[in-house]
Amino acid sequence: MARDLSLQHQLVGELCSGSDASSDLSAYRLTDEQVEFYRTHGYLAGIRILTDEQIAQLRGELAELLQPGHDGSDLWHEYHTNESTDPNSVLFHALGAWRLRAGFHDLLWHPAFTMAASQLLDGPVRFWHDQLFCKPAHHGGVVAWHQDYSYWTRTQPMAHLTCWIGLDDSTRANGCVHYVPGSHQWELLPVTGLAGDMNAIEAVLSKDQWERFQNPVAIELKAGECSFHHPLMVHGSKDNRTSSPRRATVLNVIRDGVTAAASEPLLAGVPPVPVGEPLGGQFFPLLFDPATATGRS
Repeated sequence: MARDLSLQHQLVGELCSGSDASSDLSAYRLTDEQVEFYRTHGYLAGIRILTDEQIAQLRGELAELLQPGHDGSDLWHEYHTNESTDPNSVLFHALGAWRLRAGFHDLLWHPAFTMAASQLLDGPVRFWHDQLFCKPAHHGGVVAWHQDYSYWTRTQPMAHLTCWIGLDDSTRANGCVHYVPGSHQWELLPVTGLAGDMNAIEAVLSKDQWERFQNPVAIELKAGECSFHHPLMVHGSKDNRTSSPRRATVLNVIRDGVTAAASEPLLAGVPPVPVGEPLGGQFFPLLFDPATATGRS
């Protein structure tokens, strides 16, 4: 039986051995221009976060996690071999890889991620949850247009950040993420579904929003690069009909102090956090505090 790595709030493996979180963090800082771009447009892309060796380790762990009956399969918060209902349009989607494998666990504390996240959140970084999104070759499915926070209103205030990390090159051809620049300034939109229908969002957009929606930006990334986006950023990705997979891991974080806004568990298998109480403890560790440059429980 796999040990539950959510009990460990420090590095447990070798993924970050070449990028010691206790070393000089200045090399990982975003520039003022990058931070301003994020503030203006709601996203920031093309940040190199993984080495080739780190990519190889995570791909190896992911291959294990895709196998039926893998060690630790009882630890997932969610595990969907296909988020869509169409067997010819497959979107693998899972939450909780950090609990199962050392590489995905230690990625949370990677200084190239935590330093940038603290700048964009403007404060201490606390973990919310991770995700895997995999589109297989030839029949990979879509991720429909959505805003992340429409699924996260059980946590308040809205002080969230998403980091999308490619484990393969992501291109227009294999279903890279597209952003609608400036949509982070829109109001919260109703949930219209995560998989299947790329056109469902049209019904909830105003005329002005629909016009601005016509020019999304394709976020093509090399493997190991990431993009950050605001919780209200409208984004989605098309299908993968190429001969290679398009695999990604996603880290969702909050500024320390965000509280529970619902009485039910915030994630499947996680004890409820009392309404009004800040997230913390085993499943929501503090990853980075810029005031002390440390991560702790």
